[in-house]
Amino acid sequence: MKRTLVLSALIPTALVLGLQVPAHGGEGPAYPEGYRLWTHVKSMTIHPGHPLEDPFLGIHHIYANPQALEGYRSGRFGDGSVIVFDQLQSLTADSASSEGDRVLVGVMVKDAKRYAGTGGWGFQGWAGNSWDKTLVTDGGTGCYDCHTAQAEHDYVFSAWRD
Repeated sequence: MKRTLVLSALIPTALVLGLQVPAHGGEGPAYPEGYRLWTHVKSMTIHPGHPLEDPFLGIHHIYANPQALEGYRSGRFGDGSVIVFDQLQSLTADSASSEGDRVLVGVMVKDAKRYAGTGGWGFQGWAGNSWDKTLVTDGGTGCYDCHTAQAEHDYVFSAWRD
């Protein structure tokens, strides 16, 4: 199932300890290795009929490294913050929904200097389970254009729930 990513979202590597994130070939954030060991922030599902159905139809799990977790709590994300959004197919059977195949992994990495043109955030996405098939080809401007609606929240859509 091939999808064109117009509006990618959310975060890369920093190691579980939350170290500075390396670049992926100089073209943006690297794949977020180990992100499922980070703090799970929330989950949501985009259903058919939602404005972002294409390309974001499915179940979304949001993860934050330690710096991003502090940003969720304080409302301001410092450099080194990494947010990952893990998108999976949503399968429904017998009145229950479950996860299907991975659609994409999206990442946002905060580096105010490196990504000054996109609100201080670098954006990248990877198709399915690929670690090398990147989806963001415009330097993250498409992602940023959507995220500007959340400028008052440091360009982040998700929020920490007490």
